[in-house]
Amino acid sequence: MPFRIRPDADFTDEFRRVATEQLERAIAVLEKRPDGADEAVHDFRKNLKRLRSLYRLVAKEVPDFQKCENARLRDIAKSLSAIRDAAALIGTAEYLQKGARSDAESEALSRIVAVLEARRDWMAKAESGLEQKLHETAVTLKDAIAALDEVSFKNSHRRNARMLAKGWQRTLRRARAALTACHDTAAAEDFHELRKRTYDYRLYHALLRNLWPAAMKAKHDDAEELAEQLGRINDLSVLSQLVEAEPQLITRNEDLAHLLDAIIFRQQEERHSALASAERVFADKPRREASRIEALWL
Repeated sequence: MPFRIRPDADFTDEFRRVATEQLERAIAVLEKRPDGADEAVHDFRKNLKRLRSLYRLVAKEVPDFQKCENARLRDIAKSLSAIRDAAALIGTAEYLQKGARSDAESEALSRIVAVLEARRDWMAKAESGLEQKLHETAVTLKDAIAALDEVSFKNSHRRNARMLAKGWQRTLRRARAALTACHDTAAAEDFHELRKRTYDYRLYHALLRNLWPAAMKAKHDDAEELAEQLGRINDLSVLSQLVEAEPQLITRNEDLAHLLDAIIFRQQEERHSALASAERVFADKPRREASRIEALWL
């Protein structure tokens, strides 16, 4: 079934069903790995991101559960992130190469892609006990499924409507605060925070799609496009941080200069476009939009 909660069903049952489905999918992909370990970890992390967003939506109603399970899922994802992150950096360099502004820049970025591929392969070989980690992760996810038996919500349609509205409003306020900070300081961490809140916002429109299918889908698609933009911005920052932390990676000064120049150019373009998109996506006042969600649920 899709990542969706039905307003006409028992909320506790729906919450447990949606969360269990994501955890079971994460376990299955880690155990079967149809496209290899790297893609399995990528898919598993997407399942966990959906879960953490869901848990944040109801955090004020079940604070102990949310705090405990968020920490569990965060730590699990972090334990398997290194090789997947190394692969993502290759995609970022390839993105820069596709937009190269000269033959010299394209050639330099091609060499950097090869360097990053060698780094990923080296990390994969150096990774010890990957099979054991994947097995332990699957076991921990089964514990997370068991923990869902302990969470429950008041059997009140009106109270649950209010709970969802408050969670929605909290996310919007955090997104607006991050957007303001992006305009003021343009710090990488502010854009990263805006990305996380946009990701939550996108998932909430998928989760509550049944309230108003056409409108929810339109807003979901806008938020998804923004999240992808902000993801590219974050990836460019991570690549910049990598070459600073591991200066031995790129030995040709000309290649490094081309890379940093390309990162700065693309970041400026992407940031300008993303901020304009974010102003449209988060145009409504948080309280007004939250009230709309509450009314739709009722």
